[in-house]
Amino acid sequence: MEVVVSGVLVTGANGLVGRALCRTMTREGHEVTALVRRDGVQVAGAREWCYSTADFAGLEQAWPPGYVPDCVVHLAARVHVMNDEAPDPLAAFQATNVDGTLRVARAAQARGVPRMVFVSSIKAVAESDAGMPLSESTMPMPLDPYGISKRAAEEALWKFGAETGMEIVVVRPPLVYGPGVGANFLQMMSAVSRGLPLPLGLVDARRSLVYTDNLADALMRCATDRRAANSCFHVADNGDLSVAELLRALGRHLGRSARLLPVPVSLLRAAGALLGRSAQIERLTTGLQVNASRIREQLGWYPPTPLDSGLEATAHWFRATH
Repeated sequence: MEVVVSGVLVTGANGLVGRALCRTMTREGHEVTALVRRDGVQVAGAREWCYSTADFAGLEQAWPPGYVPDCVVHLAARVHVMNDEAPDPLAAFQATNVDGTLRVARAAQARGVPRMVFVSSIKAVAESDAGMPLSESTMPMPLDPYGISKRAAEEALWKFGAETGMEIVVVRPPLVYGPGVGANFLQMMSAVSRGLPLPLGLVDARRSLVYTDNLADALMRCATDRRAANSCFHVADNGDLSVAELLRALGRHLGRSARLLPVPVSLLRAAGALLGRSAQIERLTTGLQVNASRIREQLGWYPPTPLDSGLEATAHWFRATH
């Protein structure tokens, strides 16, 4: 591996992945600056830069004099939410995930930063795999405002890089899990831990996952390896699980057998339509596997933590904190 980075700026550094990335990079001897929205956020040995202006407006003018990191890893984003209350969700996602991302890129490039790693999402490509794992060459067809905004940000960055010479690296993770995880993954662990019956015993569609530390390790490689320049990579753990298999594995590590009822998928979808929860049911019952071979072939990267070990660590955190 050809390492070129010493200093890195991480936006969204106090999030689930940001903390893991800062921890990983400082452990490997890189100088990390954590760009956060409030003072007093301690992130794994990183220096703190607090900037709270919405969507990074004015960032170029606020950039510290003489600070020129070798790479910016842009994690800050408006994330996918189930019941978005914004009057215009797409406009809200575009403001942060497209306009804000470009402000970060322009500010960094103006100060001479040579590379930007943009953490996108597999949702920038599709919501399901239609029977074929999604690769970097799959034609993007995002469906929801979050995925649409992430894809638009990718396109804007590729154009910006071509115009300015800044190296752009795009990383598309699937569902991220690990200690500190929230949202649906946390709800699944909670349901299994409480012994609640779940009607998912017949759901056999497989979905890719990525453990926080594995994603952090891949992002570090994308920031430090010359061969990553101007490339797009899908990143995932080795091995994909169905929802039923995932729940059983979590149950094993939580010390509580998952109670899975054998409800046909067709009935789940009918119930979802009646209850206005079709989108949630589709996410549970359709496959979303990613092809992560490019990063392995181009950069020689493999996930250092096995999937089951990542699930064990996540379950251990849950048991200790809940």
